[in-house]
Amino acid sequence: MTLTLSFHGAAGCVTGFCARLETGQASLLIDCGMFQGPKTLKALNYDPLPFDPRGVDAVLLTHAHIDHSGLLPKLMKAGYQGPIYATAGTRDLCAVMLADAGGIQESEVRQLNRRNERRGREPVEPIYTAEDAEPTLALFLKVKLGEPVAVAPGVTAIYWEAGHILGAASIEVRVETEHGLVTLLFSGDLGPGGRDYSSDPEGPSGVDYLILESTYGDRERTDASPDDRRRQLAEVLNQAQTAGGPLLIPAFAVERSQELLADILTLMRDGQVPECDVFLDSPLAIEATEVFRQRGWIRSTGRNPFEDLHASDHLKFLRDPWESDTLERLSGWHIILAASGMCDAGRVRKHLRRLLWNRKATVLLAGYQAVGTLGRILAEGAERVRIQGEDIRVRAAIRTLDVYSGHADARGLAAWAKARGPVRGAAFLAHGEPPALEGLKARLVAQGAPADRVLVPTMDQTFRLSLGRAEIAEGPRRIAAGAAAQPDWHNARAALLLALDARLEGLSDADRAVLLKRLELSLGSGEGAPVEAPVAPAQADAATGPDSPRSS
Repeated sequence: MTLTLSFHGAAGCVTGFCARLETGQASLLIDCGMFQGPKTLKALNYDPLPFDPRGVDAVLLTHAHIDHSGLLPKLMKAGYQGPIYATAGTRDLCAVMLADAGGIQESEVRQLNRRNERRGREPVEPIYTAEDAEPTLALFLKVKLGEPVAVAPGVTAIYWEAGHILGAASIEVRVETEHGLVTLLFSGDLGPGGRDYSSDPEGPSGVDYLILESTYGDRERTDASPDDRRRQLAEVLNQAQTAGGPLLIPAFAVERSQELLADILTLMRDGQVPECDVFLDSPLAIEATEVFRQRGWIRSTGRNPFEDLHASDHLKFLRDPWESDTLERLSGWHIILAASGMCDAGRVRKHLRRLLWNRKATVLLAGYQAVGTLGRILAEGAERVRIQGEDIRVRAAIRTLDVYSGHADARGLAAWAKARGPVRGAAFLAHGEPPALEGLKARLVAQGAPADRVLVPTMDQTFRLSLGRAEIAEGPRRIAAGAAAQPDWHNARAALLLALDARLEGLSDADRAVLLKRLELSLGSGEGAPVEAPVAPAQADAATGPDSPRSS
């Protein structure tokens, strides 16, 4: 019996994780995530899945983040009716996240179709709707950490604490073959450990194949105790208050929003920062907060740090759009948390559009910012950005803080991998951009892993697995190798428009006319120009390709 392992997402990038394991007796998916980032990558969300959903026997879900769970409704609509195995926390978070993702797609597609109609283009359909989430949730089967579950003929799964977000797990898959037992361990997203808001990541030792996330594979962070973390946050808050304007925090709706809120309220209660109104402007984050209030018990600390996160005099929950719009009338010191964490969708974009030009305002980026996202562009020091077709000069203070990361850094990833040894077959590095993947591979080799057994798969690449060897089995690919983590032509087009506007501003009317004439001549008549294909709408809590690349 030959096992095959295919990587249909988060291969060479940090989005859309989906691995397919075929045993000869069963076909399983580990996660089924939505693509985010550059628009070329997001367009894959609309394409047919690269396998027959009706031939899949089970889905093993590591956690609820949309880049791991977001295409489950698409899978269901395409004919999948099997079980989706997940922890109780993951299932409860998916109940709010998948419906929210469907609703956002409907809204984004309505706006896109209005533009398409004006441009004479065909309308597009959402990948799925909010209503599609309910039948998808009916497929969920809850599992408990540490308890073996028979998920398919000859296949047993064990879920391990991943320490990433509420309910997140690493998944050990044991496959009975004619040559003996083969074990694979899918890390999912791993937490850094040593935190008061989540448990430390765990896992078995002595596996045949390790599939390891690599988000921070080339970065080391300074270890921060809970007190250090709050001290660093207090510095940013106090600087923002001194600046005299609002603090806008683009925050992931799940885990990051809850952790930031808990720390902000603690700092205000202890008198370390001035009190002010704090607005949670994200319906998804509000719903997720209730899940954390119910299920946020931390084994290592014996308490639920989120139980006090409810609407109060200082903490305001804004569910309806009209409530969000009232923030435009506020001035002075206040705090807004809004999705998405990478600034590419949701309500945070309208706040950025109205605040980025304001010298008194502060924007705090408190999470990972993927290539091609507006958050990454702001973090890299863009002086101008383009949001929803509007050019905006960046005058607000842009701050970054990585002590809230839900991912292990390079040292943590290498240490966790070493503790899982000996790895008898190979380690596959996924869920990372190329520098992170190469950085983590170098670390694993330095601590004793054979270089030819640390593999970096590309999108849609398939491997044949035996008891101690992995061989490449080439197959069709949807995008070119290496293209998944690169800004695309949409980013280049927007950068060109920003550069053109900046150049025109400094010219006389006569010189502007000359420049535009030169551009017109270089473009030719424009007849027969290709029509832009529709792309997937942005998702509210993730890295989606922006209209706003850095100015050149």
